[in-house]
Amino acid sequence: MKVFVACAFFAILASLGGALYFMMRNPGKASDNQRKSSNMMKALALRVGLSILLFICILIAWKMGWIQPTGIPAGR
Repeated sequence: MKVFVACAFFAILASLGGALYFMMRNPGKASDNQRKSSNMMKALALRVGLSILLFICILIAWKMGWIQPTGIPAGR
């Protein structure tokens, strides 16, 4: 489970880095700006999708008993 979470975080950061790359590329013609914006939007949408998927997988793993919460007990 730890490996899955680590890989998911790496994929989320890679997607965020890809969006930064598309945002910082040198602006060219108007058509290039449209393509750059589209690529950046796709990378950010992928990041959001991966984040939601990771959250859902963590919730499922908790419900199935594969992971246990630690830290401060609830109700204190």
